[in-house]
Amino acid sequence: MSLKNIIFLVLAVWNFIVFFIYGLDKNKAERGAWRIPEKALLLESICLGGLGAFCGGKVFHHKTRKWYFQVCWYLGIIIDAVFVYLVWRM
Repeated sequence: MSLKNIIFLVLAVWNFIVFFIYGLDKNKAERGAWRIPEKALLLESICLGGLGAFCGGKVFHHKTRKWYFQVCWYLGIIIDAVFVYLVWRM
């Protein structure tokens, strides 16, 4: 397995984890349990987890009304795309 493939696999796994973190936080919100801080969710979105955060927000209907989450989702997707492009060009 090449370095590029490993990087893409790690990126995919990270986005999958971010997706499930959004689902976990939505579940905790519905139960009234301890929540994951918004700062952590936003940071995960920007740190190469934009696609997972976007999909998690849409699938679980979580944080969709907060404009700053939507901005971070789209910014994270752009960062993901640039990262993938740069790795692809290596």
